[in-house]
Amino acid sequence: MAKPMTKTQLVAALAEEMGADKKTASTALEAITDIITKEVAGGGAVTLPGVGKIYCRERPERMVRNPATGEQFKKEADKVVKMTIAKALKDSVNG
Repeated sequence: MAKPMTKTQLVAALAEEMGADKKTASTALEAITDIITKEVAGGGAVTLPGVGKIYCRERPERMVRNPATGEQFKKEADKVVKMTIAKALKDSVNG
């Protein structure tokens, strides 16, 4: 498995793709990240065309087990961020 792309590498690739400098690309990436974070934290969802949909889902209260001790306890309801991958991305990876 290949190493994941770092933020620096992503900014450099984005700058090259945009035909802009790295500072502009970094600002654009941070703006997109902030928008996605605010929207999902507020209970909304964001669709990135060709990539997928990022959304927040609520998990109900449930019983969980401590793997070290085997003790079971009740875990409160919480929220988890999920992502559904777009069919276009799946097809490009598999085909």
